[in-house]
Amino acid sequence: MLVELGVEYVIIGHSERRQYFGETDQTVNARAKAALAAGLKPIICVGETLEEREAGMVDDVLIRQIKGAFDGIDKDELDNIVIAYEPVWAIGTGKTATAEVANETIAIIRRTMAELYCPKCAENRVRIQYGGSMNPKNVKELMSMPEIDGGLIGGASLKAVDFSQVVNY
Repeated sequence: MLVELGVEYVIIGHSERRQYFGETDQTVNARAKAALAAGLKPIICVGETLEEREAGMVDDVLIRQIKGAFDGIDKDELDNIVIAYEPVWAIGTGKTATAEVANETIAIIRRTMAELYCPKCAENRVRIQYGGSMNPKNVKELMSMPEIDGGLIGGASLKAVDFSQVVNY
């Protein structure tokens, strides 16, 4: 049905779905596989809470989420999947990870994908977006980071002027 309407991408595993609807890594995996089977391109969201970050669990949380989300997904599908890193502690709070922190954290995701698939796959075929309050003030710095391939824009998309500035940075 969505494909018939011209939809290409679907967001799966967004932090709010995980928080309010109890979605798990297994749910994300099942939905990603269903999206691919239906001809849709999943944007798979991963990210840590403030508590997990402060406890030094960032690597463990992201590795678990990536491994769970990509379980049983063939490397031939990587061109059809986007990963969005959502630092849950930064969403809608006005807090933003520094560009350096975002880059370092996304590097963890890319390394995990290299281990699951292959280094060239992770470098050339895996697109990873930053989804933690990207806005007109920080887009240029975030997009200058080598690991960040794009943005999953939330709050800044609610105001046309802000969204335009982010898209056309």
